[in-house]
Amino acid sequence: MAVIQANRMCEDYSQLESGPLSSFISVYDGHAGSEASKFVSHNLFFNLKNIVSERREVSESVLKKAFSTTEEDFLSLVKKQWMNNPQIASVGTCCLAGVLHDGVLFVANAGDSRAVLGRVERGSKRASAVQLSNEHNVNIASVREELYALHPDDSQVVIMKHKCWRVRGLIQVSRSIGDVYLKRAEFQREPLLPKFRLAETFEKPILNSEPEVTVHKLQPEDHFVIFASDGLWEQLSNQEAVDIVHNFPRNGIAKRLLKAALHEAAKKREMRYADLKKIDPGVRRHFHDDITLIIVFIDSHLVSKSPLPPYSIKGGVFPR
Repeated sequence: MAVIQANRMCEDYSQLESGPLSSFISVYDGHAGSEASKFVSHNLFFNLKNIVSERREVSESVLKKAFSTTEEDFLSLVKKQWMNNPQIASVGTCCLAGVLHDGVLFVANAGDSRAVLGRVERGSKRASAVQLSNEHNVNIASVREELYALHPDDSQVVIMKHKCWRVRGLIQVSRSIGDVYLKRAEFQREPLLPKFRLAETFEKPILNSEPEVTVHKLQPEDHFVIFASDGLWEQLSNQEAVDIVHNFPRNGIAKRLLKAALHEAAKKREMRYADLKKIDPGVRRHFHDDITLIIVFIDSHLVSKSPLPPYSIKGGVFPR
């Protein structure tokens, strides 16, 4: 696991949980504040455990239910805090979660984080990259088309602003937890800050929290999975990231991958990595985003034979 802060306040959180039957890996890339990503880091896994216990299975529908329950819980928090802390209606988070259960990897994604598998075919020394998730960012044509189809009467649902496509000119992702100002019209009024208030209201939610879920049966050729916020993928391609993880020792590999992304960010701005490191958070956001990444190595001979030891690890900037 590795994290680097670029914003004035780091808005990313991440999480690793393991028990006797399964492992949970997640990256929460917050925006407009850290309240949503922090909330999800405390609640998504808890909700997932409860639903798995009730239904006695891990499945696509279970993961989607965990996301929707967490969304509803955050909405309840917004309603409670709205008058004293209206800014909470404008915060949200992308959510990327993986569940490794009985030799199967479930990947649920809402937003523009990404999970990439490193696969080494038998007899080969090279690892190939296999993307396990799809991004929900309106700068991707198919995502724009999805929004146009969902909102045929809203000509302004996606517009170009500041040289990129944005939902209602405000946000690039089409799926998230939080961002209730784009899901519930009741929050489109004071005391919400004017920059988040829309000229035209809406009848149905513009964004949604439902994750896209992929199911991957692990094979002996599957060696590792990289879970990371979009800050990493803005700098490195899937194959570049997989090559780094495959070609260097495991010890310290997350930090090495993060450093490679920062070197690329510096190169794009024609500056030295050493000079980039000196730039303070806040100003540094002009050079790269917050980056959070987790690398999970898969020892196939252990996946279905040995119960995993219990552990719980959270990443992010937690106040003392």
